[in-house]
Amino acid sequence: MHGLGVLERIGELARSGQPFALATVVWRQGPSSSKQGSRAIITADGQLDGWIGGACAEPVVIREAKQVMADGNPRLLLLGSPDQFGAAIPDGMTVVPISCQSEGALEVYIEAVLPVPHLVVVGASPMAHTLTQLARALDWHTDLVSPQEFTPHHADERSMVIVATQGHGDEEMIERAAALRPAYLGLVASRRRSEAVLGYLAERGVPRDQLDRVHAPAGLDLGRTTHEEMAVAILAELVQLRASGALPSVPAPRRETGGEPDRGPRTALPLAEPAGEETADPVCGMTVTAGAAALPFEHGGATYYFCCAGCHRAFKENPDAYSRTPIF
Repeated sequence: MHGLGVLERIGELARSGQPFALATVVWRQGPSSSKQGSRAIITADGQLDGWIGGACAEPVVIREAKQVMADGNPRLLLLGSPDQFGAAIPDGMTVVPISCQSEGALEVYIEAVLPVPHLVVVGASPMAHTLTQLARALDWHTDLVSPQEFTPHHADERSMVIVATQGHGDEEMIERAAALRPAYLGLVASRRRSEAVLGYLAERGVPRDQLDRVHAPAGLDLGRTTHEEMAVAILAELVQLRASGALPSVPAPRRETGGEPDRGPRTALPLAEPAGEETADPVCGMTVTAGAAALPFEHGGATYYFCCAGCHRAFKENPDAYSRTPIF
């Protein structure tokens, strides 16, 4: 692979979201089989496409390229016999002694091309819009998705997902997102409401290993904050986790087909329904819209709807205390 072939391969890998390193020969001393300007692509699994030199140079370049992809720091290599260079080695250059019969030498620059972080924000609140704008300012691939539109096609194992529906279908969105096992899943809610949402989903049979991965509440704890500051706190946590290596650096392949993941024998929450009739939460009295997002519960031949998992749980534990007036 030479010239345009290398450039085409770079485009393919970038579009697929795969990490790779680009090695370029910036100087050579003959005799050497490479030329100044020769390029090669090294993938995460150590495959080399292109031409960077012969049998002496390639193993070294592959080894160093993997390290560059791991730490994200580019490096300039000087490959050759140590006695060829003496003490005249520029600062910042890595000397790798090799002993080839040709006695040639190479200077190779290696840089990592890593996938752009993918953030999915589910919601329509001012905080969700602010978070989206901040993430895009970092050149992250960021999608703002309404709860009605959110499907498994929007995220995968390398995505970071923030559920910012803020009381409107939190349980449904967390259940749907958790099944995708994203690199990060966060819920924008108070600590008390977060516990209620996760407790409700645990009762529904959502696997514990999925719920344990949910950051609830999402973001760094900055105390009482505005919506804008909450967006900053969430983005700061994501940046911190990525910088520390806590989030996967090598992406998983995107799904080629859609469809809901297999969630086992339990009944999954259905997709959000169109707006229905308004009714009152029998526990707290809040007005809610009848539908799947309002956690319907059947009792005594009537269907009751709730504003949150906490009210749903309270009613479920003692329905006779709240069900004197049927809702429907």
